[in-house]
Amino acid sequence: MTQPAASASMFAIFRKRDFSLMWTAQLVSTIGSSLTNLAAAILVFRVTNSALNVGLTLLVTALPTLFVGLFAGVFVDRFDRKRILLASDLLRGLLVLSVPLVVSQVGIVGLYVVLFLAATVKQFFDPAWESALPEIASEDELASANSFLSISSFGSTAVGFALAGLLSSLDRTKIEIPFYVDSLTFFFSFVCVFLVRISRRGANTEATTVTVVINNLRDGTRTLWQVPILRSLLSAGLPVFLSFGLLNVLLLPMAIRALHATEFEYGLQEGLTSVGFVLGALLMAKIFDRLAEGEWMVLSILGIGIFGVAYGLAPNIQIAIVIVMITGFLNAPASIARRTILQRHTPREMRGRVFSAFFVARDVLFLVGMAGAGLADILDVRVLIVAESIVLIGAGVLHQLLPGIGRPAAEWRRALQLLRTAPAAPSLGAGRAAVMMDLDRLIDVLPELGALAVSRRTAFLAGATVSRADPGTAIVKVGEPGDSAFFILGGHAIAGIPAEEGELRALSAMGPGDFFGEIGAITGSPRTANVVADEHTDLLQVPAAALKSVMDVPAMSSLISSKLQERLTRTANADLVRLASLDQRDLKDLRRRRPSATALPKTYSEAGGDG
Repeated sequence: MTQPAASASMFAIFRKRDFSLMWTAQLVSTIGSSLTNLAAAILVFRVTNSALNVGLTLLVTALPTLFVGLFAGVFVDRFDRKRILLASDLLRGLLVLSVPLVVSQVGIVGLYVVLFLAATVKQFFDPAWESALPEIASEDELASANSFLSISSFGSTAVGFALAGLLSSLDRTKIEIPFYVDSLTFFFSFVCVFLVRISRRGANTEATTVTVVINNLRDGTRTLWQVPILRSLLSAGLPVFLSFGLLNVLLLPMAIRALHATEFEYGLQEGLTSVGFVLGALLMAKIFDRLAEGEWMVLSILGIGIFGVAYGLAPNIQIAIVIVMITGFLNAPASIARRTILQRHTPREMRGRVFSAFFVARDVLFLVGMAGAGLADILDVRVLIVAESIVLIGAGVLHQLLPGIGRPAAEWRRALQLLRTAPAAPSLGAGRAAVMMDLDRLIDVLPELGALAVSRRTAFLAGATVSRADPGTAIVKVGEPGDSAFFILGGHAIAGIPAEEGELRALSAMGPGDFFGEIGAITGSPRTANVVADEHTDLLQVPAAALKSVMDVPAMSSLISSKLQERLTRTANADLVRLASLDQRDLKDLRRRRPSATALPKTYSEAGGDG
């Protein structure tokens, strides 16, 4: 089977019009925001000559987290995310436009107030933005999408920072220019987001009372803590966010006081840091699937810590700029991996709340770090930077130790080798006939199947078998008949689509509750991926006829069709000819509108579906 050369391109995500619009909106608006942020910090430092006051400038942008951060996610999950994005852009544009007038009338305090209000609106924008991306990019495209969004964000930051430093050096009186530019970029972003097609959620008829909001808030924080990999991500991230909050404030006094840099050199340092991040993100778009997400985070954070120590010991601004650019490069893998883990492991209906809860924890630690920056007024700033860098090194080790994140590179290379040898690997045995207890075991890890009534469960198990695959066993191979689907009861398996020259793409790891092979079972088409057991893995193999027999159950239709859509997107570029010949009669049940999660009955029998 041949595939188009363009299918492996890391730029393929830009073929999606909606993603291109999101990318452009972020690119332009972040230029304005970074221009404003740095210009505001320089203005405050110029007037007060205090690192503490610079910290207060950043502090007021993080304070809204404490007041509205968690609640913002509740509203993002309950209302139209696109409208939230549009309203946020419009309000922030108007607020930034008012800064010159407010500063001229009230002074620095007025600047703090406007920054606080703009940051409050941003609390609604961020979780809505992060929640919208998985609606536009498939699971396989998320890493690439996050990489390019990071490029647009940090690339534009580099332009904004450098421009802010230049404007501050050339004309110390034109303070209003950065804010006017920033307001225009928000209005431009408004137009781009307006053109993006973001699927609307079903109307939420439940009243938005205080009790409902609190219950929704509790659900989001509980989910963040109960999902093991999300809990590990949050726990390991706490010292990272603390260190980053401190470092963000210390960079200015370090450059100007310790290294005797000009304001332009400081702006250049900040800009080139973002250039480093862009280069790292561009590399991640190409090679992200070579290591597990957690391993990228470990290597990234350890590297930032090591080079942070070197920055604290830098003898001059020229060397410092080079070191900080390297740390920007090393920051890209951790940032992209963190966003991808959050998006992949958070249930769709909980994204707003979970993202907000995570962002609140992040921003609170930023606040604590920023507050500690006042120590630079009484202690050597170099000592503080070296200390926070050592904390980062410890955080890198912690990422390696926590479950779900750390995965030895050797183990990941072993997984890749298993996939490469899949064509010659031993195949799965016949197994034994499945019984109701096997389905009960599957329901424990895939609760959606609990919606099947007794008669439907019997139909689902007709002809089904249970097998155990030893490590290295090929469960399915490319080109085999797609006559059944597999549900993982226990253990882990890895999947990959063979590409040119022995390479692999669309790598994914699956555990209990995951399933695969549904495209073949529904359409009767050959397999397009190799799936190999990574450890001893128990599997429930369901024949195509049995799977189709329960597709009229709303819960099953919703579950299978959402996964089918994801698989089709993932394999479209690799096998356009095969997908063009799908039997539309087989797909007719999947094209109808799926019920919302809140509309599904607790059990199918309760809804009278046991016909």
